[in-house]
Amino acid sequence: MAEVVAQSLSQELLSLLQGERFVMLSTISKQSGAPYVSAISWVYAPEVSTILFAVNSKSVIVENIQHNHLVTLSVFAEGSVYSIHGRARIKADRMENVPLKLTMVEITIEEVRDVMFYGSRIAIEPRYEKTYDTRAAEKLDKQVMQALKNA
Repeated sequence: MAEVVAQSLSQELLSLLQGERFVMLSTISKQSGAPYVSAISWVYAPEVSTILFAVNSKSVIVENIQHNHLVTLSVFAEGSVYSIHGRARIKADRMENVPLKLTMVEITIEEVRDVMFYGSRIAIEPRYEKTYDTRAAEKLDKQVMQALKNA
């Protein structure tokens, strides 16, 4: 597939990123300077140029972003893989109306690329399931996503 480069999300990606979704987040490790990759799911795109996400306030992700603002989200969608590069900033050290100590991060999108290798497509997108109390997980997910949407 030809590489597509844009400075913002397509309408399709915007729609997909308006609900909880599995994505891979790459930051730059403060300790080693190497890429640091994490799987996250509390992600919300309020508009085509911005993505918000929530992580545990004690996560090394927060420390990495405070040290180096460059981040990349890898999103599996529409039969492909998209690399969304941007600059992150801490929007809220502690999110309100959420029982856990979570930090909200805002990414200003600089570039969106289709990075799937030529002549292929994703047949089945990655899926995950919660391995703890499903009712508690559902309640927490709703609280976190609502806080991201109200930011």
